[in-house]
Amino acid sequence: MTTTRKSLMILKLLLLVAILKSCDSNQTKNSSTQLQEKSAENSQNAVFQPNTLFEQTHSNLDGMVTEFVRKIYQDQSGNIWFGTNANGIIVYRNNSLKSFYINEDFNKNKGAVRAITEDHKGQIWFATSSGLIKFDGENFKVYSEQEGLQAKELWSVFIDKNGLIWLGSTEGIYQFNGDKFSKFKLPKSEVKKPSPMLANNLVFKFLQDRNGTLWLVVDGNGIYKYENENFTQLTKETGLTDNNIADIFEDRKGNIWIGSFNGGVSKYDGQTFTNFTKEGIIDGNEVYNFFEDHQENIWFSAENYGVYRYDGKNFKQFTSKDGLATNTIQSIFEDNKKQIWFGTWQGLSLYDGNEITDAKAKEPWVK
Repeated sequence: MTTTRKSLMILKLLLLVAILKSCDSNQTKNSSTQLQEKSAENSQNAVFQPNTLFEQTHSNLDGMVTEFVRKIYQDQSGNIWFGTNANGIIVYRNNSLKSFYINEDFNKNKGAVRAITEDHKGQIWFATSSGLIKFDGENFKVYSEQEGLQAKELWSVFIDKNGLIWLGSTEGIYQFNGDKFSKFKLPKSEVKKPSPMLANNLVFKFLQDRNGTLWLVVDGNGIYKYENENFTQLTKETGLTDNNIADIFEDRKGNIWIGSFNGGVSKYDGQTFTNFTKEGIIDGNEVYNFFEDHQENIWFSAENYGVYRYDGKNFKQFTSKDGLATNTIQSIFEDNKKQIWFGTWQGLSLYDGNEITDAKAKEPWVK
């Protein structure tokens, strides 16, 4: 069985586990929850029992944030937020780690955080396995069916240039204007026999480019471009290497980078697709987690092959031999210290421009 097929099976199994657990949980009593914090230092010696099918090697946290960090985001105040696969929401601020109690449904079912973003007011939004969560600086609010969001399993959240919030869920696409949720419908797919991993209209990633065009990565159906209420669909027929797209990103030069589950990494300059995997430059067919650092280097991960950095001319590969905790990376982010963070299957790694080390060796949260 190939690595890609294993990854697809794992994703489906994780979704099934989350749905079954959600059915057994009590209905959320309060959607707005007063912020409650507990120091991660107090729980470092506790036995670590994550809700994940991936092999774990640590018996306790021992100074780690968690073993599976899916998303990393630094807000306007400099706080670093970690979205985990089984340990909910964790923040790093004032040189210490804090985890949060959101509500019974989220914490009891070891809520997974799949995306994090921030609006112009400084409010933090989380797409999770328990619905949409907002942090306004003091309180957490959970939006789910009671608030009109008829979907619980969210995989993406995006705020466009007009402040409209877009959500990708297993029940389709939702828009939220701050008051109410509405369903957004895609046209019929041009893919004849789509093979979605989770759901046919699930959007894994939204992107609004410099021209205002919205790009939607749709599970098993390639990419939809939405501009002036008109749709254009990109598929294998029109140049994509795969209809199962994992990630999309626009660099500062206006190039669109596309990572797929089966076809590697491509760059689209508006006219031509260049596939670096097909050309033998990049190893690994499963590519995602694009990020551009302050020097305009493009970073991305390749499943089981670590991460790559592209300086505009050449690609450099970093693996566990270079200090990464594992060669499977779930998130990449640069903080305001110009450190590159890597969320791996076995904790966090940091690159300071010279070497890659365990995050706890660089940051003072356990000292």
